[in-house]
Amino acid sequence: MAVGIVLVLAMLGIVLQALKVSDQIDLATQQQMQQREEQLSQEMTQLQQQFDHMTEELQNKLLWKDVLLVMWDMGLFGAFAGVLGLLLRLFWMATELDFDESDSSGDESSSSSEHEEEARVNEWDLGRFLMQQMQLPELHLANRCQLVEALVGDLLRACHLISWKTVLPRLQACIGVGSTFEGWSSRGDTVYSLLVPLKPPTGLSFHLELGTGGQLPARHGRVRVELECVCSRQRLLGDVCCFLHPGEAELGGNQGPFLLQYLCSHCYLDVEKTAHWLHLIVMNAWLLLPASHHCQLTVLPSSRSCKLHLENTAGNSLAIDMLLGVQQGDSAVFLTSQEAEAGLSSSTTWLESCAVAEMLFFRFVARHVPRDSCHLTCLQLFAHLLEATALSPYCLKTVLMHLLTVTALSGWHRRDLLQRLDDILHYLHRCLEEKQLHHFLLGNERVPGEVSLPPAFQTASPLNLFQYLAQQPDAHAQALQQFRELQDRLRSLLR
Repeated sequence: MAVGIVLVLAMLGIVLQALKVSDQIDLATQQQMQQREEQLSQEMTQLQQQFDHMTEELQNKLLWKDVLLVMWDMGLFGAFAGVLGLLLRLFWMATELDFDESDSSGDESSSSSEHEEEARVNEWDLGRFLMQQMQLPELHLANRCQLVEALVGDLLRACHLISWKTVLPRLQACIGVGSTFEGWSSRGDTVYSLLVPLKPPTGLSFHLELGTGGQLPARHGRVRVELECVCSRQRLLGDVCCFLHPGEAELGGNQGPFLLQYLCSHCYLDVEKTAHWLHLIVMNAWLLLPASHHCQLTVLPSSRSCKLHLENTAGNSLAIDMLLGVQQGDSAVFLTSQEAEAGLSSSTTWLESCAVAEMLFFRFVARHVPRDSCHLTCLQLFAHLLEATALSPYCLKTVLMHLLTVTALSGWHRRDLLQRLDDILHYLHRCLEEKQLHHFLLGNERVPGEVSLPPAFQTASPLNLFQYLAQQPDAHAQALQQFRELQDRLRSLLR
């Protein structure tokens, strides 16, 4: 194609030269020739631009060809052929989406101090808040979350390539958890929390030992690592060694499963050691990705998770928190590496978490509510109004989950927003008066079957999240006072 363009340019040059030879022509012919010369000159310019563009594309293709050859030599082509061009775009789209709002707010704040003052005066302006939510629907946040999940997924695949021949935990596909991935995150600084399930390598197994001191669903537990016999696989495939029954050749080699040697304390999986291992493998895996040439990755200090800070050349950044988790059977409940309450000093203690189960419930609801549902807008609004109060957004989230199972999902249209807000207030007020708000997942027959729970959750007695109010009269009085303030604030905005 490039050669053809060169030939066309040469032919045009010959034609133009021939048109300039004869000077014994009439005026009309001369004008026509001048017009034709201008037209051909424009065509030459366009063709030259096309030629330059194709040359640049050819150079880029040659560059990528070299990259692919290098990847092939490294044995990475099969894993990354489908994401080489996609990964960089994913990160840039994610960061651009994530900072469209912050950049625009920065421009507004720098344009005039009066705008800042107006923003403070109208801090609780419901109309403006709802307009923002409707102009930036949940789909916008969902798209950003999908981009982050895709980016972390590619990073985990690179981690798998590095560790696939080692006897170390297998990192599974990440799961987005928390308000951001449920669709009702506040519009402040966003941290994308993702749970990375761990599976044992061949020849080892995980056994969960759940403590009896804690109460569901906040029990502590430990993950015991045990050897398994893989002699039959060793004889048939020869790709693993049986550490439970080592042969004579291995007895003097001082070899054994690295997981037990480096990531365990005694026979229990150590949270801090495992998190440190994830830090190291993520830093090395990042260097295999094309995005590493355009973005800087920083692994922030953390003893129980992997906190990442990504920044591109434009100065936009992305905050990601990767939690580790071990699944309880086939359920949606995990023992996770999340931070526990103060006083928990053992590094072999993992904390039970229902974050994945709650995320699955919101996915279930999203498939059955009207397209213009207001249930997430209700959560966003109350989370905004509850700032600087003792009432937690999780309590409002629990109230909403209960209401979603006792009211028809068809009644959550956006036009029903005011009625649903009033329902939430009445439900919360009744719970505060009675000092009783049951945890949504424990002993609740209304939990959809799509949310798989351990048998202990299904047969458990309801857990009262407001039990402390019955034991602390001052806290109860404060909660009622803050509810009245919340009620007045909301109703004043609805006038």
